[in-house]
Amino acid sequence: MIKLEQRIFALNRLGEFLRNLDPNDPNYDSLFEVTNKAKTTNGWFSRENVLYAFSQWGECLTTKNLSKWTQSYTFEQKSPQTIGLILAGNIPLVGFHDVLSVLISGHKVLIKCSSSDPLLIPFLTKKLQEFEPDYSNLIEFTRERFQNFDAIIATGSNNAARYFEYYFSKVPNLIRSNRNGIAILDGSETKEQLEALAKDIVRYYGLGCRSIAKIFVPNQYNLNLIFGALYPYSNLMDSAKFANNYDYNKAVYLMSQFDILDNGFFILKEDPTYSSPVACLHYEYFNDLQNLEQNISQQQDKIQCITSNQEKENHFAFGEAQHPKLWDYADGKNTLDFLTLLS
Repeated sequence: MIKLEQRIFALNRLGEFLRNLDPNDPNYDSLFEVTNKAKTTNGWFSRENVLYAFSQWGECLTTKNLSKWTQSYTFEQKSPQTIGLILAGNIPLVGFHDVLSVLISGHKVLIKCSSSDPLLIPFLTKKLQEFEPDYSNLIEFTRERFQNFDAIIATGSNNAARYFEYYFSKVPNLIRSNRNGIAILDGSETKEQLEALAKDIVRYYGLGCRSIAKIFVPNQYNLNLIFGALYPYSNLMDSAKFANNYDYNKAVYLMSQFDILDNGFFILKEDPTYSSPVACLHYEYFNDLQNLEQNISQQQDKIQCITSNQEKENHFAFGEAQHPKLWDYADGKNTLDFLTLLS
């Protein structure tokens, strides 16, 4: 078994590799090659977003962060298990946290990548094996039905999650479904905060579970402030996939006679639901912040993260929705706790 110190050392080396991306360095030729291939495989994986995902993992994978993440655990006391991972592929490297969780806890990982993201995670695990060759015996990929596994971690749509819960009911499992990010505005936000919020809305074209899909605003709030913050991202229309979604959703809303606000590339729609389509942001007015927070607390199964200018537990600052720490677990389900409890 690779000792925890070795695992942290190898992952920090991977982080160093990702923190020092240099298009002029031949050591990065393979990274930029896989970035271009990923864009060809999945039209949503723009070069900018893929490189952003790499850089974010570079920031996470430091000795300090890895040590803080694992300081409460003693993994060596456990027998290694084979953990099957069914990964999502809505945004680049979205399943990499599960891979890290299994490896840092000393287990073996059997990975089934999403057809939407079949290249990026194999690239990173291969690089990791260069830094720590013993990982070669602990990482396996498959395209077939899982066999010879001890537990499952799976992420998918709400329908897929129900299927996973049924199909894997006889083994230890951690199943995640669809959630969205929300933002709470009180009207005191600065221009800089709104610009940071806009990044949370448009990063990865709004396809991530941490992307802000809905905002809550005070009555009489000037929604043009949101359009103003979004305006620098009008080049989103350069993406044919984004532009097609914008045109389609706008046409559907107009034909259905919904009241919408539109700035030529993004739509604001008053809507009680938490999930909004591409190129659209839902909004809802509120009268009382305390009542709103009580209502939100009853909808936690729909919410991945909350951004606001409030310094509250489980709230992220505007602009930080797409910067989760290693200990910010998807769906609030602690992956390391799950893995530690396996015998």
